[in-house]
Amino acid sequence: MVAFGLLGRYFGFHFLGTLVLVFVALLALIGVIDFFEFARRLGERENASLIEVARLVLLRLPVFSEQMLPFAVLISAMVTFLTLSRRNEFIVARSAGISAWQFIASAVIFAALIGAFATTIYSPLSASAWEEATRLEAAMFERRTSLFQGSIDGAWVRQQSVDGQAIIQAQWAAEDGRTLRGLRIFAFDPEGRFTERVEAREAQLEPGTWVLHKVRVFPAGNEPEEYETYLFSTNLTAEQVRGSLGRRDALSFWDLPLAAEAAARAGLRTERYWLQYQQLLALPFTLVTMVVIAAAFSLRVFRLGGIGKMMLAGLSAGFLLYVATRLGEELGMNGVVPPVFAAWVPVAAWALMGCWVLLHQEDG
Repeated sequence: MVAFGLLGRYFGFHFLGTLVLVFVALLALIGVIDFFEFARRLGERENASLIEVARLVLLRLPVFSEQMLPFAVLISAMVTFLTLSRRNEFIVARSAGISAWQFIASAVIFAALIGAFATTIYSPLSASAWEEATRLEAAMFERRTSLFQGSIDGAWVRQQSVDGQAIIQAQWAAEDGRTLRGLRIFAFDPEGRFTERVEAREAQLEPGTWVLHKVRVFPAGNEPEEYETYLFSTNLTAEQVRGSLGRRDALSFWDLPLAAEAAARAGLRTERYWLQYQQLLALPFTLVTMVVIAAAFSLRVFRLGGIGKMMLAGLSAGFLLYVATRLGEELGMNGVVPPVFAAWVPVAAWALMGCWVLLHQEDG
């Protein structure tokens, strides 16, 4: 087969080299923007360290790189095909009886392998890096934030304990859900009546108990009270907390099913975890689709002109796929469509469109 022959390896490694350059360039751009944003936010701190900021940015980059990988593949494939066309290598290959499908086969194989690697190996690494970044960001900014500053941000989880129900809001979750920061708890008795609101700087999860530190308690109908340490009963486990409060993009492919089950046991919706799981499963196919789209808008004789329009059309198709994916994501997260449909249908539709265009160009 051409894909595994000398010519196929040449085309494939040309695509792979271009992908590395484009990926690094996009990653550097994201890193620079993120660095200056954090440097601006930390500008008021007298002991702000640019080394800490740089470390935080580097820890955040893997998750961002996962999100922009399909665009990097699309741009790299388009640049590769246009470069080979400009050198007339595409014409030579066609004259030797090589079809467009054989021409792109090696790039398709590399894209599928990269997607499988990103899903099974890179995703767990980026999840660990994001968790460390979250911990570091919390430590860097906690001195700039008032202990009991009001906020409606953060993630929420409901729990049931011997004292009744409670709703927990946390700004940060670290150590696999065993540590929370920026904590609010709204407590209710077994009959559903509001009893107290608890605010704490930090909480550690012990078996059956939250150990809260730097606490202010607002009992219903009474004056607030402050404590250095305060105990609050819970039935949650660390896995349930992580599954409920964790950013789904920062959970690895292997952890998502467990996080979904933990969220279900905590009484929360699980669509966002199953959607992310299906999106990671579909990632190799998504990257292959990007190569097909690039080929549909790039495999033509360079000297015929219209290169700018072709590149714009290819990038527009990739952007429309991104919009369709986000729309499917919203529908899947809200339970309008099953997560498997939300993750796979947009990619499959664009893959069929790319194949149709290639078939039209190749066979008329």
